Amino acid sequence: MAISQMVGRKSIEDTEQYRISVSPATEMYLRFREDVGHTLCAEIQKIIFGRAFRLYDPEEQKAFEAAGGHKPEGCPNVCRKAATIAARIILDLRNS
Repeated sequence: MAISQMVGRKSIEDTEQYRISVSPATEMYLRFREDVGHTLCAEIQKIIFGRAFRLYDPEEQKAFEAAGGHKPEGCPNVCRKAATIAARIILDLRNS
């Protein structure tokens, strides 16, 4: 979303701005996938914890917490990686 604030279009009709925004959005996607290993939450959970959790189920929520889901090495680390990648892309956009 932050990248979109920099290069996203203001109206649905602005196809030229859409074309411009595709490159940094794709860069975000590819860098995140490379760094984390996947882009889908359930698949990322499998990478980190060895299994996916159904977080709508209270027992699964407990298992997720017990596995370290919200400890620094769990989801917060994934979010940190995403924020770092986005910040670098935004800085590159500002400097270009």
